[in-house]
Amino acid sequence: MSGAVGAPRRWLFAATILTGSFLLFLVQPMVARMALPRLGGASNVWNSAMLVYQALLLGGYAYAHAISRWPIRRQAAVHLALLFAAALTLPIAMPELAPFPPGQEAFRVPWLFVLTVGPLFFVVSAQAPLMQRWFAAHPQAGDPYPLYAASNLGSFAGLLAYPLVAEPLLPLTAQSGAWAAGYGLLIGLVALTALARRGAGRSAVAPAAVSPAPPPGWGRIGLWLALSAVPSGLMLSTTTHLTTDIFAAPMLWVIPLGLYLLSFSIAFAARSGFAAVVAMLAPIVLCIDGAVAMMAAERPGLLTAAASLVLLFVVAVALHFRLYETRPEPARLTQFYLVIAAGGVLGGLFTALVAPLVFDWTWEHPLLILAAAGLVPLRHGSQWLARILPNTARRQALLAFLLLVVAVGASLLRSGPRFEAWGGVDLLIFVVLFVAVVFVTTARWVYVPACALLLAAAGGVDQARLTLEDVRSRSYFGIYTVNDLPEGPRQLLHGTTLHGIQHRVNGVPSLAPTTYYGPDSGAGLALQSADRLFGPQARVGIVGLGVGTLACYRRPGQSWTFYEIDPEILEYSQQGVFTFVRECAPDASIVIGDARLKLAEAAPGSFDLLLIDAFSSDAIPLHLLTEEALDVYFRALGPEGILVMHISNRFIDLEPVIAAIAEHQGYAAAVRRDRTRQGSLSTSDWVALARSPDRLAQLTGESGWNDLRPATRSPWRDDYASILPHIRWSSLF
Repeated sequence: MSGAVGAPRRWLFAATILTGSFLLFLVQPMVARMALPRLGGASNVWNSAMLVYQALLLGGYAYAHAISRWPIRRQAAVHLALLFAAALTLPIAMPELAPFPPGQEAFRVPWLFVLTVGPLFFVVSAQAPLMQRWFAAHPQAGDPYPLYAASNLGSFAGLLAYPLVAEPLLPLTAQSGAWAAGYGLLIGLVALTALARRGAGRSAVAPAAVSPAPPPGWGRIGLWLALSAVPSGLMLSTTTHLTTDIFAAPMLWVIPLGLYLLSFSIAFAARSGFAAVVAMLAPIVLCIDGAVAMMAAERPGLLTAAASLVLLFVVAVALHFRLYETRPEPARLTQFYLVIAAGGVLGGLFTALVAPLVFDWTWEHPLLILAAAGLVPLRHGSQWLARILPNTARRQALLAFLLLVVAVGASLLRSGPRFEAWGGVDLLIFVVLFVAVVFVTTARWVYVPACALLLAAAGGVDQARLTLEDVRSRSYFGIYTVNDLPEGPRQLLHGTTLHGIQHRVNGVPSLAPTTYYGPDSGAGLALQSADRLFGPQARVGIVGLGVGTLACYRRPGQSWTFYEIDPEILEYSQQGVFTFVRECAPDASIVIGDARLKLAEAAPGSFDLLLIDAFSSDAIPLHLLTEEALDVYFRALGPEGILVMHISNRFIDLEPVIAAIAEHQGYAAAVRRDRTRQGSLSTSDWVALARSPDRLAQLTGESGWNDLRPATRSPWRDDYASILPHIRWSSLF
């Protein structure tokens, strides 16, 4: 009996959609992880990857929409043919491309992802709308839209599976092989679904499901675009914070994306009670939690991350639930999903490409919060206020008064201590603000300005002042702020992490070392010993320029080379904002580009002493801490050369990582834990490595160096590294 007159077989279509979505979102962090050794860990690498995925998803949905008018037999033949054609690109692996010229990352990075996974992602992304369309061809199928919840549940499971199962247990080659096996299973399931609908007629939608309703107008389509674009942009702007100030690894990449996908599953579920409750609470959460996230913007940790993630989840559920409520009849299902995908691309374009070029700070995040304030449902609040106060004029007067209360309260809150030990008056102001916000969520004209006032008071005014003072710049690799303190020092902040300090004495820049680079730090001790260890013509390599503090350890006759990935950082030294390099090492060679790739191009034995100091804010450039990376470093060092690595980090314990590599590769290693805290000097941890213990002892013998703690895990490799065992959980609280 044909599938068109037999059972609808919802289970088969759900299983096919789940499998396709699982594979689709398992491959995203997997490919990004493959790209780390080549692209580094800047937050925009993941945002570029997400933009590519969203564009390919849009292409897949457009393809599904285009062929949906054909008979299912023909659709199945074409789709299976494309699935087999895409299989020719397996196994998934990074293509060999020439290194990117500096400044072209925003365009070349997406191209690399397209070449790696483009055909596979395109054809698999068409699964959800195609399978729902085929399912709806059965006269007894019922509403196909809840299957989209199954699709996003599969996507969420794929994302969780990567950091919790695939990455900790399997090297990248095994991950790629397992994914290829899953792809083979998907082809089999698609073939079975085609057989289940082989008796369907020319139309892919059963006559009972076709509605004579007119096509959606441009206003409705525009609403669909907005309701899908804002959560997409918020997801990426939230990711930017997490991966900039904590660490760049798939585990944190997938959390915002996972919550974003989970919101679809909740909003599109057949039983929408939970989504309705979240949508009802969303206006209050958005306004209050958005302000909390802004207040914590300069204090990364669990509070910032939790506020941002809760905000993202609640807003995404509310907006996607409104999207679901405005869905068209099943006959226009593929058009609906095509518009949703287009909205996702628009949100991604704004956050990943436009914002880094236009803004000097992450202004996209508060702007998207305000856009969400203009879209979240307010009908529940307006209904209960109308019951309490039926007179329209009195309601308007009350709301205007409450807006004034919010303005005054926000002004008082901004002048208070914020998170620094609130007193009774501060708590009272916050409670009054909260009550006022609960009431203003009943009308859009007062709600959006109230949210804007709270965001401005919670940090927006301070950030605007920095923008107007032109002390900040933004590049593909981060956000930099030059801060002149009243006492005299000039600071450079990368994200929220201090990147360097230069003192000024009577207006004249001082060349004294600061922060992590004091005379008793591992770097200071190694550089002061360079002449003794390698002679007066020592060859020194520094990975990570920063403000150039280390340059003033240079001695006459020494040959120095700096490696810096971001041309924006070099500008600070060239323009004299920081004068360490200009005054102490004006003839030093400065190489722009990824240090690992550039060092691989250097002649063997080019350096006697090599220092690695290349953190992006507090994010770990994981590709610089693998066995293969250390092979590159020691190749660039002479036979008696010494490698010194900076491992200070708030959130990750890197000492066991280096210890595992040293033990596995047979390097001698020691750690210098400098706990000096005076003036502008900071505590720091540096590890020194050499090919022989005797050579290392010449540096570390009398300078307070210690043995590394024993390695407890396998060494990190390019194809295998798990960050979970090394997280300093207490630092996140």
